[in-house]
Amino acid sequence: MWFRVVSYLKFLVKSTNEHGVHSPFVYNYVTKCLYSKKRLDRNRSINILLKTIAYFKFESISIPDKPEIQDLVRQHFGETQFDKKIIHLLFVDGLDTASFKKMFSEETLRNNSIILIDSIYKCKESLNLWHRLIAQPEITVSIDMYHCGLISIRREQVKEHFTIRI
Repeated sequence: MWFRVVSYLKFLVKSTNEHGVHSPFVYNYVTKCLYSKKRLDRNRSINILLKTIAYFKFESISIPDKPEIQDLVRQHFGETQFDKKIIHLLFVDGLDTASFKKMFSEETLRNNSIILIDSIYKCKESLNLWHRLIAQPEITVSIDMYHCGLISIRREQVKEHFTIRI
Protein backbone atom coordinates (compact mmCIF):
# COMPACT_ATOMS: atom_id res chain seq x y z
CA MET A 1 0.00 0.00 0.00
CA TRP A 2 2.68 2.51 1.03
CA PHE A 3 4.79 1.58 -1.97
CA ARG A 4 2.03 2.70 -4.34
CA VAL A 5 1.41 5.96 -2.48
CA VAL A 6 5.10 6.89 -2.32
CA SER A 7 5.74 5.80 -5.90
CA TYR A 8 2.78 7.87 -7.14
CA LEU A 9 4.06 10.97 -5.36
CA LYS A 10 7.53 10.42 -6.87
CA PHE A 11 5.90 9.95 -10.27
CA LEU A 12 4.03 13.25 -9.94
CA VAL A 13 7.24 15.09 -9.08
CA LYS A 14 9.14 13.64 -12.08
CA SER A 15 6.33 13.66 -14.63
CA THR A 16 5.56 16.26 -17.24
CA ASN A 17 2.97 16.89 -19.92
CA GLU A 18 3.46 17.38 -23.66
CA HIS A 19 5.57 20.51 -23.07
CA GLY A 20 8.45 18.46 -21.67
CA VAL A 21 8.65 16.20 -24.73
CA HIS A 22 11.36 16.81 -27.35
CA SER A 23 10.66 13.82 -29.58
CA PRO A 24 8.20 14.46 -32.45
CA PHE A 25 7.10 10.79 -32.31
CA VAL A 26 6.29 10.95 -28.59
CA TYR A 27 4.85 14.48 -28.77
CA ASN A 28 2.36 13.43 -31.46
CA TYR A 29 1.48 10.26 -29.56
CA VAL A 30 0.87 12.21 -26.35
CA THR A 31 -1.10 15.10 -27.88
CA LYS A 32 -3.09 13.25 -30.56
CA CYS A 33 -3.64 9.94 -28.77
CA LEU A 34 -3.22 10.06 -25.00
CA TYR A 35 -4.70 13.53 -24.50
CA SER A 36 -7.61 13.01 -26.88
CA LYS A 37 -10.94 13.43 -25.11
CA LYS A 38 -12.28 10.13 -26.38
CA ARG A 39 -12.70 7.64 -23.54
CA LEU A 40 -13.05 4.05 -24.74
CA ASP A 41 -12.89 2.25 -21.38
CA ARG A 42 -13.04 3.12 -17.68
CA ASN A 43 -9.81 1.26 -16.88
CA ARG A 44 -6.95 3.64 -17.70
CA SER A 45 -4.57 0.98 -19.02
CA ILE A 46 -7.22 -0.53 -21.28
CA ASN A 47 -8.27 2.95 -22.40
CA ILE A 48 -4.64 3.65 -23.35
CA LEU A 49 -4.48 0.30 -25.17
CA LEU A 50 -7.59 1.05 -27.23
CA LYS A 51 -6.50 4.61 -28.01
CA THR A 52 -3.06 3.34 -29.04
CA ILE A 53 -4.56 0.76 -31.40
CA ALA A 54 -6.74 3.45 -32.98
CA TYR A 55 -3.90 5.96 -33.26
CA PHE A 56 -1.33 3.64 -34.84
CA LYS A 57 -3.93 1.54 -36.71
CA PHE A 58 -2.27 -1.68 -35.60
CA GLU A 59 -3.35 -4.85 -37.37
CA SER A 60 -1.45 -7.53 -35.45
CA ILE A 61 -1.83 -7.54 -31.67
CA SER A 62 -0.94 -9.96 -28.92
CA ILE A 63 -2.76 -9.92 -25.59
CA PRO A 64 -1.75 -13.17 -23.90
CA ASP A 65 -4.00 -14.73 -21.24
CA LYS A 66 -6.64 -11.98 -21.38
CA PRO A 67 -9.59 -13.15 -23.51
CA GLU A 68 -11.90 -10.47 -22.08
CA ILE A 69 -9.58 -7.71 -23.31
CA GLN A 70 -9.25 -9.44 -26.69
CA ASP A 71 -13.06 -9.44 -26.95
CA LEU A 72 -13.14 -5.74 -26.09
CA VAL A 73 -10.55 -5.00 -28.79
CA ARG A 74 -12.59 -7.02 -31.31
CA GLN A 75 -15.68 -4.95 -30.45
CA HIS A 76 -13.84 -1.72 -31.25
CA PHE A 77 -11.56 -2.96 -34.04
CA GLY A 78 -13.10 -5.96 -35.82
CA GLU A 79 -10.29 -6.29 -38.36
CA THR A 80 -7.62 -6.84 -35.70
CA GLN A 81 -5.67 -10.09 -35.85
CA PHE A 82 -4.30 -11.68 -32.69
CA ASP A 83 -1.10 -13.63 -32.07
CA LYS A 84 0.46 -13.53 -35.51
CA LYS A 85 4.13 -14.30 -36.14
CA ILE A 86 4.92 -10.58 -36.27
CA ILE A 87 3.46 -8.47 -33.47
CA HIS A 88 2.93 -4.74 -33.90
CA LEU A 89 1.51 -4.28 -30.38
CA LEU A 90 1.97 -6.46 -27.33
CA PHE A 91 -0.11 -5.84 -24.18
CA VAL A 92 1.12 -7.70 -21.09
CA ASP A 93 1.06 -7.52 -17.29
CA GLY A 94 4.81 -7.87 -17.10
CA LEU A 95 7.76 -8.73 -19.30
CA ASP A 96 11.19 -9.83 -18.25
CA THR A 97 14.31 -9.11 -20.26
CA ALA A 98 14.83 -12.75 -21.26
CA SER A 99 11.35 -12.97 -22.84
CA PHE A 100 11.89 -9.65 -24.59
CA LYS A 101 15.26 -10.73 -25.99
CA LYS A 102 13.78 -14.01 -27.21
CA MET A 103 10.92 -12.26 -29.04
CA PHE A 104 13.32 -9.71 -30.49
CA SER A 105 15.81 -12.33 -31.69
CA GLU A 106 13.00 -14.38 -33.28
CA GLU A 107 11.84 -11.16 -34.99
CA THR A 108 8.38 -11.40 -33.46
CA LEU A 109 9.01 -7.81 -32.38
CA ARG A 110 10.54 -5.54 -35.00
CA ASN A 111 11.27 -1.91 -35.65
CA ASN A 112 8.21 0.19 -34.70
CA SER A 113 6.76 -2.55 -32.49
CA ILE A 114 5.21 -1.28 -29.28
CA ILE A 115 4.82 -3.04 -25.95
CA LEU A 116 2.31 -1.79 -23.39
CA ILE A 117 2.96 -3.09 -19.90
CA ASP A 118 0.07 -2.86 -17.46
CA SER A 119 0.54 -1.85 -13.81
CA ILE A 120 4.26 -1.11 -13.78
CA TYR A 121 3.88 0.28 -10.23
CA LYS A 122 1.92 -2.71 -8.87
CA CYS A 123 4.82 -3.64 -6.58
CA LYS A 124 8.58 -3.13 -6.25
CA GLU A 125 9.35 -6.17 -8.40
CA SER A 126 7.13 -4.89 -11.23
CA LEU A 127 8.90 -1.55 -11.14
CA ASN A 128 12.31 -3.26 -11.09
CA LEU A 129 11.29 -5.36 -14.13
CA TRP A 130 10.28 -2.15 -15.90
CA HIS A 131 13.62 -0.49 -15.18
CA ARG A 132 15.60 -3.53 -16.34
CA LEU A 133 13.54 -3.69 -19.51
CA ILE A 134 13.91 -0.04 -20.50
CA ALA A 135 17.67 -0.33 -19.98
CA GLN A 136 17.89 -2.80 -22.90
CA PRO A 137 19.76 -1.28 -25.86
CA GLU A 138 17.08 -2.39 -28.38
CA ILE A 139 14.46 -0.26 -26.65
CA THR A 140 14.80 3.33 -27.73
CA VAL A 141 11.59 4.93 -26.47
CA SER A 142 9.98 4.36 -23.10
CA ILE A 143 7.04 6.22 -21.63
CA ASP A 144 6.09 5.85 -17.98
CA MET A 145 2.40 6.78 -17.59
CA TYR A 146 2.13 5.36 -14.05
CA HIS A 147 -0.85 3.12 -14.82
CA CYS A 148 1.08 1.46 -17.61
CA GLY A 149 4.28 1.85 -19.52
CA LEU A 150 4.99 1.94 -23.23
CA ILE A 151 8.21 0.78 -24.80
CA SER A 152 9.03 1.02 -28.46
CA ILE A 153 11.70 -0.25 -30.77
CA ARG A 154 12.59 2.62 -33.10
CA ARG A 155 16.04 2.26 -34.60
CA GLU A 156 15.82 5.72 -36.16
CA GLN A 157 15.44 7.42 -32.77
CA VAL A 158 17.90 8.22 -30.01
CA LYS A 159 17.20 6.38 -26.74
CA GLU A 160 14.93 8.48 -24.52
CA HIS A 161 12.73 7.93 -21.48
CA PHE A 162 9.64 10.03 -20.76
CA THR A 163 7.47 10.28 -17.66
CA ILE A 164 4.08 11.61 -18.77
CA ARG A 165 1.02 12.56 -16.72
CA ILE A 166 -2.22 11.52 -18.37
